[in-house]
Formats: sequence, structure tokens, C-alpha cells
Amino acid sequence: MQIEKHNEKQFSLDKIYQKILNILQVDGRISNVKLAGAINLSPTPCLERVKRLEKAGFIKEYVALLNAEMLGAALVSFIEVSLDRTTTKALDTFRKEILAMPEVQECHMVAGGFDYLIKVRTRDMAHYRKFLGEKLSTLSDISTTHTYVVMEEVKDTSAVAIPHLTF
Repeated sequence: MQIEKHNEKQFSLDKIYQKILNILQVDGRISNVKLAGAINLSPTPCLERVKRLEKAGFIKEYVALLNAEMLGAALVSFIEVSLDRTTTKALDTFRKEILAMPEVQECHMVAGGFDYLIKVRTRDMAHYRKFLGEKLSTLSDISTTHTYVVMEEVKDTSAVAIPHLTF
């Protein structure tokens, strides 16, 4: 079964599509011939399926995953950020300021006891302290921050688990 278009926004992923997505998450540079062999299809239908997944938005982009330690960004910290106020203007300003900070690898608005959870990569603790003191703490509307420094990365993956889903 192929991706079945039930309506503009609803798709069904068969086992072959799921295998393609799982393989591409592990090796985005795999050749179409090797991918086709891994899923027991000939190259042309395999490529057509990959193109359909791209067009449908299941595959957003292809990237290279870099070695953070070799690039001087070995220290990982998670920071809880609370804002003084959560007006639309304050949220938009915070978002714009965070997007301009290269040390911030991820930023998520969350529900609960604080407003944002950010993941920061810095060279070392001195670099982190400079980031906190000269960048993060100078942002408008921040009331408090709480930092959690990672001692060991137990699991670090960009892969998304792919259950059998209908979209």
C-alpha cells in the first residue's frame, strides 16, 4: 500500500514507508540503490516513495549531525526560564532574542511551573557563565532562571519513533 490520500491532510503510512523513514533517520546519505535493497524494492519505486514522503512533509530536511566536543561545544545545560509576564509582546520579544543566540540549541515553550526550557551548548563552565551573565540574563522580561548542567549524555538522538500511524 502506498501513502493513501484520504483528504488533503490525512495519509496512511504502510510498512515500507515506515522502513524508509527509519533507515533515513539512521543514514540520510544512504544511496537510493542501497535503500531500495534494504526495503526489497527496485530503485525507481523506492525513489518515488522517498519523493512522496518529502512532498507530503514527513521528511522535513536532510542534515549533518556534528560532533559538539570537537567543535568546542561540549558542555550541555538545560535552563528553565520564567518571564515576568507572558503577554504576546513579551513572548515575541523573548523568541526573537533567543533565536539570535548561537549557544541555544533548542528552545521550547512549556506548560507548568516555568515558561521556557532551553538547551544550551557551550565550550565549558566559564563560557556558560559568560553566556548567562552577558546574554541570557540581559533579556527583557526574564524573572528567574534555573540551570541543570548535564554530567553525562545517556541518550542523544534526533530519531523519531515511528509507530503505525494514520495522519
